[in-house]
Amino acid sequence: MARSLRKRRSHQEKIMEKVTISSLHEMKRDGRKIVGVVAWDFQIAQIADRAGVEIISVGDSVGVNLWGRTDPLEITTDEMIVVCRAVCLGTNRAIVSCDLPHRPLQDGIDSVVRSASRLVEEGGADMVKLDEAADSPDAVTAIARRGIPVFAQFEKSRHAAENMTSKLVAEAKRLEAAGASVLDFKHSGPEAGPAVVSAVSIPVIGGMGGGPWLDGRIRLAHAAIGYAASTLDSRTESYANVAQITLDALTAYAGDVRAARQIKGGISVKPVS
Repeated sequence: MARSLRKRRSHQEKIMEKVTISSLHEMKRDGRKIVGVVAWDFQIAQIADRAGVEIISVGDSVGVNLWGRTDPLEITTDEMIVVCRAVCLGTNRAIVSCDLPHRPLQDGIDSVVRSASRLVEEGGADMVKLDEAADSPDAVTAIARRGIPVFAQFEKSRHAAENMTSKLVAEAKRLEAAGASVLDFKHSGPEAGPAVVSAVSIPVIGGMGGGPWLDGRIRLAHAAIGYAASTLDSRTESYANVAQITLDALTAYAGDVRAARQIKGGISVKPVS
């Protein structure tokens, strides 16, 4: 029994250790799956960190998914810094990765490096995520040379034939050679996915179009818990339906107010007689 207790304590202590790039690489070597979530706020970051995820990714999709914008490319470095700070304040254990906005990539390598440096120095990020990195391996190298780990995203077209596997393997190897620390392989598929995982020594994780053949998975925390209002009418399976719980709770709250009942969680005050 004492040995069992020590083993449980050792496991708990390991869960609470700060995740590093080295520990992610060790997980790949050991065949242990890496768990990542996309989060944009302090509260969700705290919960995800407590759940023991390894990566919390501050996605530039915050503009569309949380702020209601229609253009996913209008997000700025200044805005990403604000969101990243909030997530970092709620995170103790997980690695925090922050998306590099689209604009710096259009302005050249110097702009990319400046933006990446700001996300780390001002936003508190441990790692910077670069979308469409296969088209910009020189940007990956420039960021990595500044001592900033790079989460490099590349993807297979949703309609691409599986015979593109050799091309995708070559892209993954090129990104690893450029200095990427982790790869985000979108729409990997059950043929190209395992081939890429075997071809590189760095972890390969994926969200959209991924599967258990990768070294890990990443998903929007808000999608996993069913937070979005669209979940109210969705038939897609998720791990919870927070939107419905929230609707029910706010409807009940409104009913209490309209019925002149004391609201739950409010300070109880006796009515004046």
